[in-house]
Amino acid sequence: MSRIEELFKQHCPDGVEYSPLGEVGDFIRGRRFTKNDYVESGLGCIHYGQIYTDYDTAANSTVTFLNPDLRNSLRLACKNDLVIAATGENIEDVCKAVAWLGEEEVAVHDDCYIYRHSFDPMFASFLFQSSTFQEQKARYVSESKVVRVSGTNLSKIRVPVPPLEVQREIVKVLTLMASLKSELEAELRAELEARQRQYVHYRDVLLTFPETEKSKQLT
Repeated sequence: MSRIEELFKQHCPDGVEYSPLGEVGDFIRGRRFTKNDYVESGLGCIHYGQIYTDYDTAANSTVTFLNPDLRNSLRLACKNDLVIAATGENIEDVCKAVAWLGEEEVAVHDDCYIYRHSFDPMFASFLFQSSTFQEQKARYVSESKVVRVSGTNLSKIRVPVPPLEVQREIVKVLTLMASLKSELEAELRAELEARQRQYVHYRDVLLTFPETEKSKQLT
């Protein structure tokens, strides 16, 4: 029996309770800032677009900063909060979440929600990737030029709430599997690049022939 199975048997003999996200935490909408507000260093900030391009399941540092004087006009995520992109180009991507694990508070863009909750933060971030979440999310999105989800609708999505000990064990397993996946993808990319170089070399070698004297004279 695996460690997770042991914990389920110990803590969840009758199964796991499901609760709406709004009963396990609060959704707080960020406040607007623009790229023109960026500075070299200062108050860390997360723009909704960066969640898709610069962040994975969790982060403890930001790629952009704002003038600290703007702090009081912004909404800030604290350590262990989720930062969720509430706007996206398609239903599949919207609501990508990153667990903020940094010690310092960070400003969050107004096309994001801060989710302040009682989950293990990494477990919460993985939950937002799960089919359980994704299938329900699809019922609540609004589509126009972009796809959006409101905090009110996000709060209605029901998710499993296992004991913290179980959550942390699940996080260990999923983190290890994600690491192995990344290593395998890197190895495959390196192998593909090597095979591409090999192909180019042999293509050029096999398609290059010595020219006859007669042929040279005709040019």
